[in-house]
Amino acid sequence: MKTSAPAGALNSKKTLVDVLKSNIGFFYILPWLIGFLVFKLYPFGSSLIYSFSDFNLHKGITEWGLMNYQEAFTSSKITTALSTTFKYAFITVPLKLAFALFIAYILNFKIKGVNFFRTAYYIPSILGGSVAISVLWKAIFRDEGLVNTALGFFGIEGPSWLSDPGYALFIICFLRVWQFGSAMVIFLAALKAIPEDLYEAATIDGASKWKQFFSITLPLLTPVIFYNLITQICQAFQEFNGPYIITQGGPRNSTTLISLLVYNYGFKQNDFGMASALAWIMFIIVLVFTAAAFLSQKYWVYYGDEGK
Repeated sequence: MKTSAPAGALNSKKTLVDVLKSNIGFFYILPWLIGFLVFKLYPFGSSLIYSFSDFNLHKGITEWGLMNYQEAFTSSKITTALSTTFKYAFITVPLKLAFALFIAYILNFKIKGVNFFRTAYYIPSILGGSVAISVLWKAIFRDEGLVNTALGFFGIEGPSWLSDPGYALFIICFLRVWQFGSAMVIFLAALKAIPEDLYEAATIDGASKWKQFFSITLPLLTPVIFYNLITQICQAFQEFNGPYIITQGGPRNSTTLISLLVYNYGFKQNDFGMASALAWIMFIIVLVFTAAAFLSQKYWVYYGDEGK
């Protein structure tokens, strides 16, 4: 004789299945959510707490307060690193955007072998952030490197690019500017989206190429310029590989960026409190620049649907 399950159990089982089906999307994103909470949100919050302490990996926490932030703005080593970081960002971001736009504008024309040149200019962005390229860059600009050897053929004695404070930072900046391929591809896509009839109408009206560029191309590219500006600012203030591998922050701390100090304090001196404070200072600086860019966009960024 068969016995039937209680009605309440069936209803409970059916309800559970319905709940699972209705929340199936949540289970798909659950792995990402766990990763975000464990590897992003928790370190983000804990670093803020540690920034107000003298947290040491071996000694733990013995003091709480604002001492890390006070030292950050009074220590000559840290203020010099902040100044160098600003200088690095102000050199690399405009130059990188200018080169990217210039090359994208040229490669937008129908010239022979244009696909090869597009690929060639994009490759440095793929390889530029790697350790191998930084090592190669160091070999090129060392005292007996490729550049000084080439200058020697013309009887010119090359300077000490990496051991002279007057040149070292610019060599690091040059490496960053050389990696303009990703911004170039975005500019190139935006250039192709500009309607051809605008240029045809301008040509009929007698507008020169320069006039067309500044009256048509540049205004329609401002949203993409704005996007590239934000991304490049964020990347410039977080630069680490170049200064660490090529010059180790020298000579005389002339290439020590704030990101390199975060590494030195955290993993060389085990002072995770100061490292966290410097990371938060860097975060606030990037946040301020990003906010300023967003506030300024209404004065110079043109969106085609503004009048709608």
